[in-house]
Amino acid sequence: MSHLTPGVVDVMQCTGADGGSCQDRGAGHALHALQERVTAATPSKWRDGFISHVSAGGWIGVDLLETGETAWLWNHADLTASVTLGQPVAVHALYHALAVGRDRINVLVASLD
Repeated sequence: MSHLTPGVVDVMQCTGADGGSCQDRGAGHALHALQERVTAATPSKWRDGFISHVSAGGWIGVDLLETGETAWLWNHADLTASVTLGQPVAVHALYHALAVGRDRINVLVASLD
């Protein structure tokens, strides 16, 4: 991603980069229990879309149905085995989370195209 918002590169530093368990609770790292609860409590804030891009570097593109924009998300893990192109997902508009089926993934929302 060449159009990252200020501070994004700092947020992307992960304590689990050496293969250990990530202890960071920031956007794009481990999902906090409170984050899971607030996303469940605000169902009207989910934005439906389809996976349009996924890379081993953690980048995920989601084409949003309502606006036609692409939401560029990042997670510290390689999600290529968890999400596939064309798969329906939802992005939470307030609490930086991605819903893949019943799973919730903490993501950094880097930009909207």
